Amino acid sequence: MKPRIAITAGDPAGIGPEIAAKAADDWRVRAVCEPVIYDTTPPVAVPMGEVSPQAGRAAFEAIVRAVEDAKRGAVQAVATAPVNKAAFAAAGLGWKGHTDLLAHLCGVSDVAMMFHSPKLRVVLATVHVPLRDVPRLITRDLILGTLHITAQELPYFGVTGTPRLAVAGLNPHAGEGGLMGHEEIEVIVPAIRDARHDGLNVTGPVPADTVFVRAARGEFDCVLACYHDQGLTPIKLLAFGTAVNVTLGLPIVRTSPDHGTAFDIAGKGIADPGSMVESILLAAELAKRMESTR
Repeated sequence: MKPRIAITAGDPAGIGPEIAAKAADDWRVRAVCEPVIYDTTPPVAVPMGEVSPQAGRAAFEAIVRAVEDAKRGAVQAVATAPVNKAAFAAAGLGWKGHTDLLAHLCGVSDVAMMFHSPKLRVVLATVHVPLRDVPRLITRDLILGTLHITAQELPYFGVTGTPRLAVAGLNPHAGEGGLMGHEEIEVIVPAIRDARHDGLNVTGPVPADTVFVRAARGEFDCVLACYHDQGLTPIKLLAFGTAVNVTLGLPIVRTSPDHGTAFDIAGKGIADPGSMVESILLAAELAKRMESTR
């Protein structure tokens, strides 16, 4: 039996409804699952390509419905079209986006954002925070916990044996022995030592200007990046439009495309659904693999 995949249509002022509809009609999607679109049309019309609280609230409510259906087994996974963080804020919602909202709805605290592509996988230690806050937020417990979540879930992505993980350095040259920063010595190295003690296969800290090259060549199964743009720049360079965002650590499967609401082309009918298609295909595959392990 094909899994039922919830597809939330995202911010109605963006390209979400367009790519959700296009993806749901794609023959590749129809071949592997039963797509179920969760509409985000608000009670009142909203201007295309603009932030509005009505759009933010409508996108939020669709996510809530889809997650509740996934938790009770009515759908086997959730693929979410993009939401707008400013619209969430305008609606008075206390979450910056999908990841922290999904953790709240599922009652879990330890989750991680992973971007998956055939050539490269990247997990983020910190996500939507100012760059100046990253050194303070990178803690030994955060690095260790994220490594454990990643290692636990990588088998669902076809990784066999003990996953080969790498940790990117925070500073240039991974700190160069303390000459360019002390976070590697004081935080990252001890966390890696703890992870190895727990049986994980972890390399690092590896300078960020080479670790992604090594991973793309097959040396590592996944790279833990210290901050948002450190991890997303290489994944989007190698696989923009086909990479998939996956939330690790949830009791349900959740995926999304690797891009945002694209307000500049909203309503023009020219949005490429490629990454949305990939996110649904991966959601269906993950749902099957998770079901087979139960």
